[in-house]
Amino acid sequence: QVHLVESGGGLVQAGGSLRLSCAASEGTFSNRAMGWFRQAPGKEREFVASISWSIINTKYADSVKGRFAISRGNSKSTVYLQMNSLKPEDTAVYYCAAARPGLGPYRAYGDPADFGSWGQGTQVTVSS
Repeated sequence: QVHLVESGGGLVQAGGSLRLSCAASEGTFSNRAMGWFRQAPGKEREFVASISWSIINTKYADSVKGRFAISRGNSKSTVYLQMNSLKPEDTAVYYCAAARPGLGPYRAYGDPADFGSWGQGTQVTVSS
């Protein structure tokens, strides 16, 4: 089991930027695909972005394409979400997730069912 900790959330004005980070407080996810999801009040959790273990492939929700970028640190033990041109509708709790062990190294997954470890989340609030 991998324990994930997110950081970097906060309050920002529309048009601003934030960078979220995710690290493992226990275990490692260096050999797993990683993803970011978010959940706004009254809404279901939704996919935001993911990156393959091999770093070759990334996947984004249509709503964030061109504005958000997912990346991994050199040791693959940290994952980031750079969020630019933020909009009020991006307001949500953002969760980092590690894919289930044994999934392929070249695919960026988007189904929450493919992820087995989740962080506690970090709040992102975008004011208009």
